[in-house]
Amino acid sequence: MAQSKQGCGCAIAVLVLMLGALGFVGYKFVLPWWRKQPPPSSGKEMQVHVLDVGQGDSILIISPEGKVVLVDAGDQTKGKTVLEALKRYNVQQIDYLVATHTHPDHIGGMDDVIKNMKVLTVLHNDIAPPEVVSSEAAANPAEAQKPGQKTAKAPKPAPKKQGKTAELPTVKAYNEYKSTVEQSGAQFQKVEPNQQIDLGGGCILTVLAPQPPLFTREQITKGGGNELNANSIVMRLDYGDFSLLLAGDAEAQTEDRLLNKDLNLAATILKVAHHGSRYASSENFLMRVKPEAAIISTGEFNRYGHPAPVVMERLRAAGVKNLYRTDLQGEISITTTGRIKDGKLYDIKAAKETKSDLWAGREAQKDDSSRSGFITYGDFGPPPRQSKKVTSNK
Repeated sequence: MAQSKQGCGCAIAVLVLMLGALGFVGYKFVLPWWRKQPPPSSGKEMQVHVLDVGQGDSILIISPEGKVVLVDAGDQTKGKTVLEALKRYNVQQIDYLVATHTHPDHIGGMDDVIKNMKVLTVLHNDIAPPEVVSSEAAANPAEAQKPGQKTAKAPKPAPKKQGKTAELPTVKAYNEYKSTVEQSGAQFQKVEPNQQIDLGGGCILTVLAPQPPLFTREQITKGGGNELNANSIVMRLDYGDFSLLLAGDAEAQTEDRLLNKDLNLAATILKVAHHGSRYASSENFLMRVKPEAAIISTGEFNRYGHPAPVVMERLRAAGVKNLYRTDLQGEISITTTGRIKDGKLYDIKAAKETKSDLWAGREAQKDDSSRSGFITYGDFGPPPRQSKKVTSNK
């Protein structure tokens, strides 16, 4: 009898140990994984429209519950284009206006948008262009804004100066954007890594970058690229089984930092970083994201070789099946219920057809990195026609 009790006690002890081990594994690995999973889809339709703003970015998100997010607004010539799209999709107000970074091809059109549309919250990374920081430092050495400094409200525009600095597109766009936000009454909020924004119906927007510490000019110029781009806001949109990675103008250095974090980067669709620049979309990053489709927002007449041929090769190697480009196809629209229906998770359509090869890159006329000197951001028209020489018979 004693022997039987002893055997029973050993079995119970083993069972307790096993349950404890399973509990530890669940707490250590399963629970964190479960917490990271997006909520189930409501089954209602979500829309994403990558607007055709030439050499720039502007992405409109309409959640299944009608919440509206506008990520960037193109350059100053594209504000009306963005407003027309908002009207076309019956947008009454913007819940979140995201300024991924302060280059004119991303914030230039915001002045028109904010003045003509109610905006509740402006999300930003709190990093002013270097030209603005230097102007503030010269005018007010004690009060100059330091990179990454938190602000409770929109900081004052840079002092107006005569000469070359005042004429720079970066300074002009930044000043107009800041002034308009301040006058609008919108909440001005600095994003934080891993910050989640609930758009309703199971639709979640998560901030992935910038990750501290912020990149400096010295760090970026060594490998090519631009520090404002490298500190760009990167976000992930999840809705049920669907996901979209919005890479802003992130550079390869940004991607490397994200790869070293415990983040879910795999996505159904990728909005390609920095208009397809050769300084972004690294091989390791694309292999981690593994998108089925990729969208490139760029201008037909850009001078920087966007999208770069080497990036197109990397996208192919990463298994991208379908490529879309605003320069060749205009606005790109995605709709999804977050669930697979009739064998499809999402529908994606281009505004126009093209006979051009979507996988053909462009030849660069100018290097799109800080080390090449000042870069003119924004859209460009077609090159001027060559005038025919008139020859005389006399």
